[in-house]
Amino acid sequence: MAVFQLPSLSPEISLRFTPRPLDFSNRRRTTLFRPLSAIGDSGSSEPDSESQNRMFILGMGYVGGFFAQQLKEADWLVSGTCRSDTKKKEWEKRGIDLNLFSADSPELSLIDSVKDYTHLLISIPPSAGIGDPMLRNVELVRDKLSGGNLQWVCYLSSTSVYGDCGGAWVNEDHPPNPKTQSAKLRLAAEEGWLSLGRDLGVSTQILRLGGIYGPGRSAIDTLLKRERLSEGQKKRASRKFTSRVHVEDICQALQAATEKLPSGEIYNVVDDDPAPREKVFEYALELIETRWPGTIETKPFPFVYESREESSLRGEKRVRNEHMKNKLGVKLLHPSYKSGLQSIIEKMDNPF
Repeated sequence: MAVFQLPSLSPEISLRFTPRPLDFSNRRRTTLFRPLSAIGDSGSSEPDSESQNRMFILGMGYVGGFFAQQLKEADWLVSGTCRSDTKKKEWEKRGIDLNLFSADSPELSLIDSVKDYTHLLISIPPSAGIGDPMLRNVELVRDKLSGGNLQWVCYLSSTSVYGDCGGAWVNEDHPPNPKTQSAKLRLAAEEGWLSLGRDLGVSTQILRLGGIYGPGRSAIDTLLKRERLSEGQKKRASRKFTSRVHVEDICQALQAATEKLPSGEIYNVVDDDPAPREKVFEYALELIETRWPGTIETKPFPFVYESREESSLRGEKRVRNEHMKNKLGVKLLHPSYKSGLQSIIEKMDNPF
């Protein structure tokens, strides 16, 4: 079985993660186009074989990378974008060809190749002063993608679009009320991609993700790396509620979303336990001390508490996930941060 080695980890920590296989056995088989590098070399995008669906991922970051690895193991053709040549070469070693892409100066000629794919996942956060980089020239993108093979579009957004709800439970029917600039840009990007999907006549979904964690990106990793918590991390820790989700469950939701064709749906992708960040760190510390006693000398507590104004901007809310469970049929692998952190530490080699 393939092992996914995360390149972003520090050399002090050896972490091995085996992706759970995805089952796309019921997906309709369509014509396979050659990888983008081959298309560029020959100047032709004619199909050269028959295979399964084709996914293009705009933004092969943490989530995009996990999902790409699982898709590849399920025999999908996968390509996408990254920001550095180093990362491009790392993915090429895994058999996935990427294109360099900068949000500051996007190469929209990329869309000529994207239209040959059946599925498009957008995992690029909007930037201040730019917004969503692919929607800056939405007319061009619309023209390029019209008449292509695209059947499905999914935009990865954030639960930050709900703003401050005073700790109340919110679902997808709750009116968005973003407070921060980044959250406002997220909401604008959601609306932009939904509008573009309607114009193109393709199934379009929005996944609003909670705080993302997983192997290489968790409270356990922060403690093991002995990194000092920033003031922002300490202040976020003082919030009463933080909705989060393990990367494996995000991949589950994405897999299910490719199977569901009704367009314009929005899903909250979070676990069942919106717990304070302080409790998460305390539990992570407990797991580390149980497995490797006496290894953590400096405790990251107590935390600094934010003012009422800061808390309002960050947003107190508990996010419901029933729509994801009922409509997508997702059964969470990690309904709580506890099972998620346990899974992470069980797959770790000794980092000391």
